[in-house]
Amino acid sequence: MLDWNDYQKQLLTRIGEVGKLSPDTLRGYQTLSNAGAKIGKLDAKMHELIALAVAVTLRCDGCITTHADAAAKHGASREEIAEALGVAIAVNAGAALVYSARVMDAFSVKQP
Repeated sequence: MLDWNDYQKQLLTRIGEVGKLSPDTLRGYQTLSNAGAKIGKLDAKMHELIALAVAVTLRCDGCITTHADAAAKHGASREEIAEALGVAIAVNAGAALVYSARVMDAFSVKQP
């Protein structure tokens, strides 16, 4: 497994480099990242639980380390994280099932 704390530091350093080279890109990302929270209907912990589930779905290690850290700071429990990850697992399995149906549909029109 990764040294998640070290990885997060390395990641932030590299993202900082991108920000120096393209500050508008980083500002745009930060604006987008903060936009959902302005609605104010979900608390910060819920945002982080959703972010972790999405991080798993996207297979984003940087997202995982960043949002695991934030989830811990906002008081998420291991059980809450496990429940959010269970949703991610189910949605990914569901997506595979849906795309399996698409394969069967594509195959059915390809048969002679």
